[in-house]
Amino acid sequence: MNTLAKIPVTVVTGFLGAGKTTLIRHLLQNPGGRRLAVLVNEFGTVGVDGEILRACADENCPESAIVELANGCICCTVADDFIPTVEQLMALPQKPDHILIETSGLALPKPLLKAFDWPSIRSRITVDGVIALADAEAVAAGRFAPDPAAVDAQRAQDDSLDHETPLAEVFEDQIACADLVLLTKADLVDEATLEAARAVILAEAPRPLPVLPVRDGAIDPTVILGLNAAAEDDLAARPSHHDGEDEHEHEDFDSTVVTLPEIDDPEALAQAIIRLAREQDILRVKGYVAVRGKPMRLLVQAVGARVRHQFDQPWGSRPREGRLVVIAEHDHLNLQAVQAVLLGATAQIQAG
Repeated sequence: MNTLAKIPVTVVTGFLGAGKTTLIRHLLQNPGGRRLAVLVNEFGTVGVDGEILRACADENCPESAIVELANGCICCTVADDFIPTVEQLMALPQKPDHILIETSGLALPKPLLKAFDWPSIRSRITVDGVIALADAEAVAAGRFAPDPAAVDAQRAQDDSLDHETPLAEVFEDQIACADLVLLTKADLVDEATLEAARAVILAEAPRPLPVLPVRDGAIDPTVILGLNAAAEDDLAARPSHHDGEDEHEHEDFDSTVVTLPEIDDPEALAQAIIRLAREQDILRVKGYVAVRGKPMRLLVQAVGARVRHQFDQPWGSRPREGRLVVIAEHDHLNLQAVQAVLLGATAQIQAG
């Protein structure tokens, strides 16, 4: 790369559970000859998304080039967290050819784009494009996110979050800022649902946008990298509901980390998580568990009652101890009930 050329950055935005980490993982596994770096914005003390991406580290994107920010929504902590982290990535011994930024599900893209005008980075970096991910089934149904309550809870969770935005407005802001929209989980819906979701997105877009269906994050990197949008110079064409606003209120949330012994049956654990969603109003569960007799770690992710699990990497020398982050609305987290369901299911699994 010419040292005078700006490093391109792709901002990946979209609601909680839309598939941002899955997309970035696919790009890391298929870099198209690029040396990549990743900044991932996540909530909670157990960095599941960062761990998923670090499992893909290789010579094109070493672990040192995958940085996680868990101090809050980066659209609200630009000066304290975002700028220093971008400078850290640009100062790597092997400068990246392209930087990927995974925002949290509540980040407003426009404030982040404005940060690229900061004097310390504006001559060295450019926004190649903003990619918005949208759950096809949820958008077609008018929910915009797989679980609106989970999004609201994540908003309330973050002490640094200074925007209190209705769900539909966040969706509209993300679409308005995008250069490309990916309809995710397209394999879970029929063509009519895809068309309905596409119609909703195009109706919200302030300008013509390509809208492409994606399955399991699989897309040719040349389609979404190398757009040359220079989005930081095109802010006027990317309207936001919050242009000109400075202060917003926020509330608290509750979360906990549950430690689990080895289990025998992942499906039984999944049923316990579904029970928590339905009986205890648990909004989000994510983390890892150890399955007896299996050398691989089991990644567990749930949004509401939608639970997915898969083996992601060997445990190696690490203790075979499961840890699940559990998130609920403020004053809705019954720790004893959560532990009873998860540990009770584990005991039944082991006893069976």
